[in-house]
Amino acid sequence: MYELDESKYLYLLLLIPFLVALFLWVQIWKRKRQKEFGDIELVKKLSPEKSNFKPALKFGILLLGLSMIILGLVNPKIGTKVEKVKREGIDIVFAIDVSKSMLCEDIAPSRLEKSKQLVSQIINGLGSDRIGIIAYSGSAFPVLPITTDYNAAKMFLQGMNPGIISSQGSNLDEAITLTEKYFEGSGNTSKLLVMVTDGEDHSEKAQDAAEQAKKKGIKIITIGVGTTKGGPIPIRNGNSVVYHKDKETGETVTTKLRPEALEAIAKNANGGYINGTSTKQVVDYMRKSLNNIQKTQFEATEVASFQSQFQWFLGIGFFLLLLDLFLLERKTKWVQKLDLFSEKKV
Repeated sequence: MYELDESKYLYLLLLIPFLVALFLWVQIWKRKRQKEFGDIELVKKLSPEKSNFKPALKFGILLLGLSMIILGLVNPKIGTKVEKVKREGIDIVFAIDVSKSMLCEDIAPSRLEKSKQLVSQIINGLGSDRIGIIAYSGSAFPVLPITTDYNAAKMFLQGMNPGIISSQGSNLDEAITLTEKYFEGSGNTSKLLVMVTDGEDHSEKAQDAAEQAKKKGIKIITIGVGTTKGGPIPIRNGNSVVYHKDKETGETVTTKLRPEALEAIAKNANGGYINGTSTKQVVDYMRKSLNNIQKTQFEATEVASFQSQFQWFLGIGFFLLLLDLFLLERKTKWVQKLDLFSEKKV
């Protein structure tokens, strides 16, 4: 098994036929010039030490050296071993609140950005677990299906903002219901829903949804982001900032963290609640919680381990270029005696 790390450099091999054509053209041009100068045999006698074969040999070594260097840039990798890898873990879905209240800056830099930081740090501490991401506000939206690609998860995570869902609010029950669909193909794998939100839920169905989730084997951990004192919701337009106001009273709306709602949801789903102010505390809490959840073998795959081979190609290439540099075009005496290339005059 093999793979090419930088296959784009293979295009440089197109230089080889071009150089061959150039070399042949130069040889034809030289022969024509020699004929113009005088008789070919007489010209050869004027330079008896010049080999007819050495120029082609030097050029061949040069081309081979360049080819080896190009292949070194491509960096071929050869599979040295194939091994069975058993993956054990749980399925985790992160449900992230992207309602406008998450723009509040009572926790720096904002509730939403803090949520992204928390989830990203939790993902960094995972091992072989599978993860998915849901965004929700007035409704729930699937962002990333269950996967083991943590880099893709963090990439999608950074692109989340209130604009990805048109309906506003903070319906936690919608997120829980969508999570159940995420877990439909998980079989006996342990299932965990991590909800990151300020808890401003305008739906009374969240606790009922949590109880239904518990019946389906889904454990829920809630992470509260924000402060109980709360703050206004900024609306930015370029460099100007205004704050969201109540349409009826015209007063600035203050949004607050509602830990009691999040604690109730977690309790109904046999989970736990933690305040998200301290990233370290959240990561430690999640690590301990995950250690207490039974791991399940959910995937077995063959993984080929590849090792780079560029050093061999570069080494041979530079050796051939060095050899070409010291190889002269005049005849070699001991080779001339053997007459391997029929250079003696009959």
